[in-house]
Amino acid sequence: MRPLVSILIPAYNAEKWLVETLRSAVAQTWECKEIIVVDDGSQDQTLSVARSFESEMVKVFTQKNQGAAAARNNAFAKCRGDYIQWLDADDLLGPDKIALQIETLGESPNPKTLLSGEWGKFLHRPSRAQIIPTGLWCDLQPAEWLMRKMEQNAFMQTATWLVSRELTEAAGPWDTRLLGDDDGEYFCRVLMASGGVHFVPRARVYYRRPRTESLSYMGASGRKRDALWLSMKLHVGYLRSMDDCSRARTAGVKYLQNFLVQLYPERPDLAAQAQELARELGGHLEIPQFSWKYAWINRFFGWRVARQVQRSIPRIKWSLLRNWDRLLQIFSTIFAQNEKPLSMGSSNPERV
Repeated sequence: MRPLVSILIPAYNAEKWLVETLRSAVAQTWECKEIIVVDDGSQDQTLSVARSFESEMVKVFTQKNQGAAAARNNAFAKCRGDYIQWLDADDLLGPDKIALQIETLGESPNPKTLLSGEWGKFLHRPSRAQIIPTGLWCDLQPAEWLMRKMEQNAFMQTATWLVSRELTEAAGPWDTRLLGDDDGEYFCRVLMASGGVHFVPRARVYYRRPRTESLSYMGASGRKRDALWLSMKLHVGYLRSMDDCSRARTAGVKYLQNFLVQLYPERPDLAAQAQELARELGGHLEIPQFSWKYAWINRFFGWRVARQVQRSIPRIKWSLLRNWDRLLQIFSTIFAQNEKPLSMGSSNPERV
């Protein structure tokens, strides 16, 4: 029998992107699928956009605003799939992403096999996505996968995974306490329940680069830093539960070091806890320093001003890049529309 795949999409204030995302889900060449959208109390037209796609295949639900993790849990509770495809409301699936992953399982699939694939970042034009392989782009056992993630500061984007229902149920629900990196923590639990990761080449996902209002943007939020620290502690604990060797402990220290910049100097209490955990792992964390671009601001005006400038400049830069990429997308669309009538008539000069 052909397994049913449930494509689950949590959506919050995603009216700008949701049409493209839903089109990529509907266009999947794997025909045995259902698509479930859960609107998380959006304040824009996200719900209306989602309902314009409603059909026998696409189901839309709404809830009071509770966060992405709660929306994902709600979506899973309503789905019937043998396999689960998580998809954020601004990302895209390659047309044969799911088909390639299902077909690689063969006639006797092992439900404990966790499937991953390729992914690339883009702004507005997925055709310009940056596809950059990492050490996670291969078949790996769970502990090895997590050690490489921590050692290399790498990750797999949420939609790259295709997860059996058995694995999904074994992992348990998404943690609603986590306001960011909830996917990183969640897939640690999926990994722990799995028999290993099988990487499927060409099964591609397009990840829209984070915006300042996205979950991954930390900003000045104290709650997000509390949630990040919780996720960091859980990550280290999960790895040690699978393998507490010297390499695993060193990987844990490196992971803590990479994320310490998100905690210090805004939250010295959390930074101190991270240092204590590093000592427990047999290591030591270095205090993050401002780069030369911001060090002089810190020297004359203090770290708060330096941090504000450090946050603001990338936001301005990305805003300019996004607007430029959007403009190029519009020009490309107009050019394609103008070229189409000419190409259609070129084969019959008498009509031109």
